[in-house]
Amino acid sequence: MHVERADIPDVLIIQPKKHGDHRGFFSETFRASALEEFSVELNWCQDNHSFSQARGVVRALHFQRPPFAQAKLLRVIRGAVFDVVVDIRKASPTYGRHVAVELSAENWKQILVPAGFAHGFCTLTENCEVLYKVSADYAPAEEGGVLWNDPDLNITWPISPEEATLSERDLKWPKLKDLVSPF
Repeated sequence: MHVERADIPDVLIIQPKKHGDHRGFFSETFRASALEEFSVELNWCQDNHSFSQARGVVRALHFQRPPFAQAKLLRVIRGAVFDVVVDIRKASPTYGRHVAVELSAENWKQILVPAGFAHGFCTLTENCEVLYKVSADYAPAEEGGVLWNDPDLNITWPISPEEATLSERDLKWPKLKDLVSPF
């Protein structure tokens, strides 16, 4: 398993190895000790599975407030997504900056999103399935977000706002400058 730091050092990009032969493949997709080498020690409590039927579905940019703040470990098992994390930790030198990476069933990459980051993705293909671990239970009353296409975030999404399919909730998040960050 290859682990590297992204441009924002607390975000990790993980590349599990795939061992294949005529039968198929085997891959170790999670190993706590590999993350501990990067000072990441989390107790994962929930696994989530997301399915998006169409290309251009945007699920973004979400977080949960402390004490329910979540770290996430994401991977794609079918299709491809453009995955984005935005640092919303006020005291961080990278506050407001983002990391974007393509995750796909083909490239087998994963991303570790620490607590204190808003997270989202856009489907690049039809029939996308995303699996992810979280470090805290879902607490709907503690959910927050940042507007996915806030121009101040300077995210180059692979689709235009007209092509995007979002939930009503995701269309109403505040811009970063209007966010009262709990981190």
